[in-house]
Amino acid sequence: MDYPQILAPVLNFLQCPTPQAWIDKARDPANLPLLLTDHMVCELKAAQTALLLVRKYVADESGADALLDWLRPYEVFTFRDGPEPDFIALHKQIGKSVMPKTDDPWGQLLIDSMVLLIKEELHHFWQVREAMLARDIPYVKITASRYAKGMLKEVRTHEPLTLIDKLICGAYIEARSCERFAALAPFLDDDLQKFYLSLQRSEARHYQDYLTLAQQVSDNDISPRVQLFGEIEATLISTPDHEFRFHSGVPA
Repeated sequence: MDYPQILAPVLNFLQCPTPQAWIDKARDPANLPLLLTDHMVCELKAAQTALLLVRKYVADESGADALLDWLRPYEVFTFRDGPEPDFIALHKQIGKSVMPKTDDPWGQLLIDSMVLLIKEELHHFWQVREAMLARDIPYVKITASRYAKGMLKEVRTHEPLTLIDKLICGAYIEARSCERFAALAPFLDDDLQKFYLSLQRSEARHYQDYLTLAQQVSDNDISPRVQLFGEIEATLISTPDHEFRFHSGVPA
């Protein structure tokens, strides 16, 4: 796989690289349990974000309920102290037969992109969980970082501008994830390095899918909003941050 070619447009899209201070802290084996835990939760949150977009903007009731059923066991385990399910068996149950449908071409594009994203993020969720189990890392709840909230608070509050901004935020989150997988991979053991490098392809596609959807729903060029959220994202990444997480800024 040509990882540099996959990563190049991501690096061009982001307005700053991950600070060296974050990499230095992330490469410390003592911080691996925290990073893997946060990574696992981030995969679920990415799936939740995609689900919310489909439910709010295009899904019929039965299709929305089916998507909720996909996520529920993951949410119960992660956020509600529920039992740990058989994630591999759960993943095999996810099929196209329950996909929501719409007659709107843009809506169907949203469904197709987001359902694929949900499937991939849930797959990554249990892959991270497997990595944790293999290293005897228990799952312990942690607080969220400032990162996503820091961007979402700048989202406009009337449609379709709200949707456009949320899609752009999604693009930056996916792009930063891709960039950090690449930045961290050289300092991980062989199995984790291979896994993190393999994630680059899907994350790079996800950010592009979000941008495509945002431009298609907008009557105007979205470049100014992309620039604005790029500046916000870069500030969150490059300034001191008191919490160390997968998407945190410079360790304070």
